[in-house]
Amino acid sequence: MAVEVSILVEGGKAAAGATLGSALGPLGVNVGQVVTKINEETKQFAGMRVPVIVRVDPNTRAFTLVVGRPPVAALLLKEAKKEKGSGKPKTEVVGDVSLDAVRRIADAKGDDLFGRTVEERMNQVIGTCVSLGLTVDAQDPRALLKARVGARSAGG
Repeated sequence: MAVEVSILVEGGKAAAGATLGSALGPLGVNVGQVVTKINEETKQFAGMRVPVIVRVDPNTRAFTLVVGRPPVAALLLKEAKKEKGSGKPKTEVVGDVSLDAVRRIADAKGDDLFGRTVEERMNQVIGTCVSLGLTVDAQDPRALLKARVGARSAGG
């Protein structure tokens, strides 16, 4: 039966430090190979923290990786080219993202989000914009959500 080690790494910058070394060392896995593979598979998420599960077969010492997706907030901040969200999201706007970016993030996150349709998932991403102090196509995300929900209930 495989042993799983869950870690959170910065995309493309995993290191064979204490966390990985102490978890994987006793399993007899080449930690350097694991780190190289993690960095290859997470480099597109540079600057974001990515959940990774390392599955090790203790008999063969073979390993496989399951790379998760960064949180919606991290994807939005990268899109807005910001380090962090607003400390006062109700009054302070720190950046703007496009509705196209919201759709791409909703598509990328897929089943990680709760909505059944792309529209519902987009609304969830727009809700995260509210928490971060981001506007969507220069609009207040709260007003945009009201308009989207209102349009859906009026049309259906």
